[in-house]
Amino acid sequence: MKSYDAIVIGAGVIGTSVAYHLARLGCTNVLVLDRTQIGAGTTSQSSGILRTHYSVIENVRLAQASWRIFNDFSNYLQDEEASAGLVKSGYLIAAPEGAKLSPLRAALEAQRAQGIQVDLLDAQQAASLLPIARFDDAALIGFEPEAGFADAYLVATSFARTARRLGVKIKEGVEVHQLIVENGRVAGVQTSEGRFDAPTVVSVQNIWSTDIERWTGIKSPVKAERHAVLALEGPEAYTFKMPVYKDLGSPGMLYCRSYGGNQMLVSEGIVGETLAAPDNEQGDISMDYMVEVGEQVAERFPSFETAGVASSWTGVYDVTPDWNPVLGRLPELPGLVVGYGFSGHGFKLSPAVGLVLAQSALGLKTEVDIEPYALERFRTGGLLTGKYGLGAVS
Repeated sequence: MKSYDAIVIGAGVIGTSVAYHLARLGCTNVLVLDRTQIGAGTTSQSSGILRTHYSVIENVRLAQASWRIFNDFSNYLQDEEASAGLVKSGYLIAAPEGAKLSPLRAALEAQRAQGIQVDLLDAQQAASLLPIARFDDAALIGFEPEAGFADAYLVATSFARTARRLGVKIKEGVEVHQLIVENGRVAGVQTSEGRFDAPTVVSVQNIWSTDIERWTGIKSPVKAERHAVLALEGPEAYTFKMPVYKDLGSPGMLYCRSYGGNQMLVSEGIVGETLAAPDNEQGDISMDYMVEVGEQVAERFPSFETAGVASSWTGVYDVTPDWNPVLGRLPELPGLVVGYGFSGHGFKLSPAVGLVLAQSALGLKTEVDIEPYALERFRTGGLLTGKYGLGAVS
C-alpha cells in the first residue's frame, strides 16, 4: 500500500516521537521515511542532557511536559521493555557577578512559577553535590533535582518500536526527493522508492530541513552548525550521582556531566562552526580547541588540569536565527507540518514536541501552545531569543 493518512520525514528522536503520538491519537495509517536508519543521524550524537531550565518560558513548558514522559517512560509507552536510560543526577547552573546573573535569577524564578522544584544553593551546598568542582566565584547557584541525562538513541528506538506495534510503518534507507503538491495542498512525497500519497506530511528532517525551501519556495531559516564534544579522563570520579553542571561563568559557557568512571563529557554552549551544506559526517577537532576547553575545565574542576582526552566527536545542530525551533503548520501550504531548528535541545523536548506536532497534524488543540514557535515570527520580529546569548541555554 502506498497511500497513507500521514507521512513523517525523519526517524530521529523527534520523528519517531511524532509517529508514536499520531498512533496513540488514533492515526495508525502512518509511514515514516528516513534516509539512513532510526536514530542514526544527529540523534546518535546527542549529549543526552535533560533539564527544564531555559530563559525562554515557552521552552520551559515544553521541557516540563517532556520530563513527565521521560520520568515515566515505559508506562507512558505501555511497554515494559522501553527505556530512556534515565539517570536522575540533577542539574546545577551557576553564574558569577556580571551580565549572566540577572537573566539566571529571572529564569530560575520563572521555573518556580511553573511549579518546577528549583533550589537556590550556596557554594558549600553546591560543593557537597559536585565535590570535584569549585564554586567560590558563584553569585547565584540553582539546582534542579528532577533533571539529569538519558540516551537519545534508546528513546528513539523505543518510540519507533511502540509505533510499529500500533501499526505505523517505518522504512529506512529511503530518501525523499520531492514534496508532491496538487491543487494547492500536500498530496504526498516522491522518494528513491517511488511515490507515496498522504494528505498530511510532517517534516522533521533536522539539518536537512533546508529541503523545505527547495521543495516549496517557502523560506526556511535553518542552517547546519557543527559542535565538538570531549570526554575527558580525570584523576577523580565524576559519578552518575553527581549533577550535570552548566557554567555560565566560563568563556564557552561549558556544560558537563558524568560519562562513567573518571570521565567527564564536556562541550561549549556557544555558537559553533557553520557548515555550507547539511553534513552529518564527523568533523575534525583541533588540538588547540581541546586545549582551550581543557583550560576552562581546569578552572572549574582543578584536578582535571591533568586530564586527558579519552574520546571526542562532533554533532551537528539545526540552527535558526533565534536558536529556537519552528513548529506546526505552514499556512502557505495546507497539509505540511514542520519541526526544525532545535539548535541542540531537540532531545530534551522530543516527547512533547512529538505530541504537539501530532496534534497539529490532526487539527487538534496542542498540549502546549506552539503559536510562539510559528515561522511567521521571523517576519514579525517576535523572536524567542534566549537571555544568555546565542548558543547557550535558550
